[in-house]
Amino acid sequence: MKKAVVLLSGGLDSATVLAIARDQGFQCYALSVDYGQRHRSELAAAQKVAQSLGACRHQVIKLDLTAFGGSALTDQAIEIPTTGEKTEIPVTYVPARNTIMLSLALAWAETLQSQDIFVGVNAVDYSGYPDCRQEYIAAFERMANLATKAGVEGKKLTIHALLMHLSKKEIIQTGLALGVDFSLTVSCYQADFEGRACGVCDSCRIRKAGFAAAGIADPTYYWSS
Repeated sequence: MKKAVVLLSGGLDSATVLAIARDQGFQCYALSVDYGQRHRSELAAAQKVAQSLGACRHQVIKLDLTAFGGSALTDQAIEIPTTGEKTEIPVTYVPARNTIMLSLALAWAETLQSQDIFVGVNAVDYSGYPDCRQEYIAAFERMANLATKAGVEGKKLTIHALLMHLSKKEIIQTGLALGVDFSLTVSCYQADFEGRACGVCDSCRIRKAGFAAAGIADPTYYWSS
């Protein structure tokens, strides 16, 4: 079986991506990053998702981005937005997060002799992050093939961003069809230690709307439940 590195946050999108990679016949190596995020319960969710979907290995890399801050997810002094108001690039954007995570995935892929990385970025139902766009993924893929021994030797690496143009409704439908248990996932930007969601942050709002649009009962655990 071909090997693939799958970036797994523990959220709805990355769980679906792991299921897709498995369905395509890849031997999946799940990679999560403990970067000091406020919603650290997503890491426990990632472990459960990896086990549920049969990842052959789940690796967690610790990298403390709170040293830089600059995001509501890495700086406790910055409040998580809960009003639903849209801004061009919200304070929940973590500077260079996807570049860092994809670089770690790239390094692991090289050591595994894998030519495939799966990531759950989305440009439809998302919060406006610049590193969730098709142009960015294409640019990173070009860089990866220039900067690695494997790429120079002609073993082309591919970044699979298969959710890029899907709505949250379509992602949920895809995940369910592939056996994803979304009750295991955590999407909330300020989930508590038990993984219960606030229900009012951007991520919760997008997730709620996705289940409603799909006509599926929302399996999310909320603070009030």
